[in-house]
Amino acid sequence: MQIELNNEIINVEIIRKNNKNIYFRFNNGNLVVTCNHLVSLKKIQELIKNNENSLYKMYLRNNKEMQNDLFFNYLGKKYTIIYDNATKNVYFDNDLVFAKDDKTLKKFYDKECIRIFENEVNRIVPYFNNIPKFTLKIRKMKTRWGVNNITKRNITLNSELLKKELHLLDYVIIHELCHFYEANHSARFWKHVSKYYPKYKEARKELREV
Repeated sequence: MQIELNNEIINVEIIRKNNKNIYFRFNNGNLVVTCNHLVSLKKIQELIKNNENSLYKMYLRNNKEMQNDLFFNYLGKKYTIIYDNATKNVYFDNDLVFAKDDKTLKKFYDKECIRIFENEVNRIVPYFNNIPKFTLKIRKMKTRWGVNNITKRNITLNSELLKKELHLLDYVIIHELCHFYEANHSARFWKHVSKYYPKYKEARKELREV
């Protein structure tokens, strides 16, 4: 089965299960519909037609994700990924990054997060006075670049920051450290941030745009 979304022909895969609801998702550019065995083809076509705009936006997002999978973003630069079984260690060559496989590249990324994030935190912390000892954590987050749990004394940084330019990572670190002085985002908080990172407004804008 095929459908047309904004003048583009898209293949549709229908998966029938015992679930009550109908779910739409895109996989490799194809629309996957998961529905109950009793849902008719006509009903599926009707739902697709009624949600055409939303589905097209989902389709565009999926295409963007597929394109991003072809590249390795590292410290503000985009590298084309070359997989080679003979490659022992991940290395860069101009605008290319070579790795044995996806698993090896992912392991390299995780190690670089730890190395670079710890280096930058250790470099920045001495500029602050009366900062308590804290634990640095790194994980992927969908909506926040950093979190300071003042009570538990944990600072968590989003692993996605490794894809950004280094100055943006520094801004997030400074932002979270300043929360030890002010737990909110009051004028007093931003005054602390501006002391250590005067161009914080530009950094915030860059993070929103990327």
